[in-house]
Amino acid sequence: MIASKSVFKFKQFEVDQSGCAMKINTDGVLLAAIASSHQPDNILDIGTGTGVIAMMLAQKFTEAEIDAVEIDFQASETAAKNAENSKFANQISVYNSSFENFETTKHYDLIVSNPPFFVNDLKNEEERKGIARHAGIDFFEMLVKKSKSMLSEHGKLWLILPLKQAQEVESIGSNLQLAVLEKIYIHSDKSKTPFRMIICLGNEKSNLVKRDFYIYESFNNHTAEYRLLLKDFFLNY
Repeated sequence: MIASKSVFKFKQFEVDQSGCAMKINTDGVLLAAIASSHQPDNILDIGTGTGVIAMMLAQKFTEAEIDAVEIDFQASETAAKNAENSKFANQISVYNSSFENFETTKHYDLIVSNPPFFVNDLKNEEERKGIARHAGIDFFEMLVKKSKSMLSEHGKLWLILPLKQAQEVESIGSNLQLAVLEKIYIHSDKSKTPFRMIICLGNEKSNLVKRDFYIYESFNNHTAEYRLLLKDFFLNY
């Protein structure tokens, strides 16, 4: 991945971030690279932002059709243009809608989301309150419940979250008879406690897989695991 002003260049596509409040970040690319499902036909990306997750998934799953939902109009326009300008244009459809109001008759084999959860970096108090409500427990209950209704029989829901919210999602999922299939604890390096969890939920029960993932070996030096995970996407790997 190489940045040039607002454009990030990947091996197989470019992402223009113009008009997107949510920029490309480590959370999103890790989620897209790690999320898996067996030969998915239909994929849903909730809160697509720039469209980077949708395009990474299109690269991974070349036969899949991907619906990308984005509540912010400017961001949805940018995501749609990014998709249209890529080799994945025929795979990706972008919808300007909240997930709550998004309607479809499809059932998805893979649903992913890097949902909002930060409020402390917003300067305007009212804006902070609005975002806090949007990303509160009610939001996550809606997210998991509606995702369950849209999952195919063998479908999987993958989310990346801070640990507290991940625990809330696990509890919500349990109440809805969704099994926790994987928990991946994301650490900056081996000296740090995890700061994110990638959690996978599904209708089918199986043995829980738990593991740790480390981003840095040392200062500014990514781990071999990180490089291997992203080598198909980033230009410098």
